Amino acid sequence: MSSNPEIGLSIVANGIATNYHDQGSGDPVLMIHGSGPGVTAFANWRLSMPVLAKNFRVIAPDMVGFGYTERPAGIKYSMENWVSHALGLLDALKIERAHIVGNSFGGGLALALAIRAPERVNRLVLMGAAGTSFKLTQGLDDVWGYTPSFENMRKIMDIFAYDRSLVSDELAKLRYEASIRPGYQEAFSSMFPAPRQRWVDALASREEDVRALPHDTLIIHGREDQVLPLSASLKLFELISKSQLHVFGQCGHWTQIEHAERFTKLVGDFFLESSS
Repeated sequence: MSSNPEIGLSIVANGIATNYHDQGSGDPVLMIHGSGPGVTAFANWRLSMPVLAKNFRVIAPDMVGFGYTERPAGIKYSMENWVSHALGLLDALKIERAHIVGNSFGGGLALALAIRAPERVNRLVLMGAAGTSFKLTQGLDDVWGYTPSFENMRKIMDIFAYDRSLVSDELAKLRYEASIRPGYQEAFSSMFPAPRQRWVDALASREEDVRALPHDTLIIHGREDQVLPLSASLKLFELISKSQLHVFGQCGHWTQIEHAERFTKLVGDFFLESSS
């Protein structure tokens, strides 16, 4: 085992050697991270996984192009390929149906997965989620336009968090170092080049498809989110008939970190309803 907690298990999913974490037992929960520079599944879900693993089997992969998952030469980073990768992971793990939690970019991916393969999804949690069309925020433009430096990483982390005390120089240094691993910035900069409004729209699902979703859905957002506007979650709430919306005040784009205990309780209770 690696001493680096971001490196978990490895499995070939849809032909891609995939780094993933697998904790606990019970109904499976697939947790899909966001698209910030230096992101990994572990960095995104480190506070959520051990808590949810008390009641569920929690699976959190590094999606292709991110973290410690293989980056095949010539791969096209597209919603279609990310959905195929996520479904390939469920197939490789022989999981027929899972709860899905998607954060930001991962929320748009969770939505697209539920639309493409509704029978594979039990309940859906969309947190600060992409997946609808909205006007590109300055915060998201800065995140996707990141070029590696400690100062730039510090600036971006200040955008993510409402509570600046969560953003230490040590954390920014760790994330900066993660963002300059070999091959990482090349993949990241190729995903969302300027002009970036087109990538917001590329992550969006068709409204009629979202409206047709049959899944019980929990939508979560931070009121002070500078990366994904609250209006995006209000739109999802309007479109998805079997949905509920929970908005945290004094919270930015890091709900699962800024309100960690409340977030895991909310999500855990929501999933437990379906097995009672």
